[in-house]
Amino acid sequence: MTETRIPNRVFERAAQEAETAAQQISTPQTEHPAYKLAFQDMGFLLREDLRPVRFQLELLKPELLLDEAKIGSTMVFYGSARIPEPDNAAAVAASGSPAGASLAAKAHYYAEARKLAAIASASPRDEEGWQHFVVCSGGGPSIMEAANRGATDVGAESIGLNIVLPHEQAPNRFVTPALSFQFHYFALRKMHFLLRARAVAVFPGGFGTFDETFELLTLIQTGKIKPMPVLMFGREFWTRVIDFAALAEEGVISPADVDLITFVDTAEEAWAVVEAFYAPKV
Repeated sequence: MTETRIPNRVFERAAQEAETAAQQISTPQTEHPAYKLAFQDMGFLLREDLRPVRFQLELLKPELLLDEAKIGSTMVFYGSARIPEPDNAAAVAASGSPAGASLAAKAHYYAEARKLAAIASASPRDEEGWQHFVVCSGGGPSIMEAANRGATDVGAESIGLNIVLPHEQAPNRFVTPALSFQFHYFALRKMHFLLRARAVAVFPGGFGTFDETFELLTLIQTGKIKPMPVLMFGREFWTRVIDFAALAEEGVISPADVDLITFVDTAEEAWAVVEAFYAPKV
């Protein structure tokens, strides 16, 4: 049999088809939006009835790019967007407001988040080259910035999952550009926080931090995801703003549910919990 070469594909790639379409002659038909390729027609893609497709795209894009980057697992950081870094704490305290003083007093959490991120980012790749405990934050300022900054400190990549908000919000400068994602849907963003998460560090924060943390605890409580270390930094803060023991006493959660949380104060303490959790059982 004469040697032949079987082509890898018989259809042109979408990118090539798009280039060909762009070179077509201008007529009333070709200029009308109806004639656009569906995947290039923004008016079509943004229709209300295309929401399910947009959900799928927003789920799929980060998933594919994280796979291509060989991100095997992540360490997720939740926390306030308002806590200052230590160098700026004095200026925040000088604002004169009680809230400013309180936020300035929490500046050490920025330092601990940065330190923990550096420790996690030193985790070696596995034998197949996948990265583990890659730092993943919301991509914004404060605690999120500290997490991405800690990864940068040790020359590691880190992920930022940003969200479109009515007020300006740009990714912090420490997020790896190729791993910086923007979301329209909060639900898809929260899903991506947890798809690869193997440990979550929760620092003092507001509504967003509460939302993300309680969804995580609910998923573990109900068995929808496997248990993982949930490290809540600052026992004094968390037990002041949430009375976990009272929830158990009222019967709305079980006493065992309180054990889903581990209170810690330092990066070293937090990482020791992660190592113990994943240590081989003998």
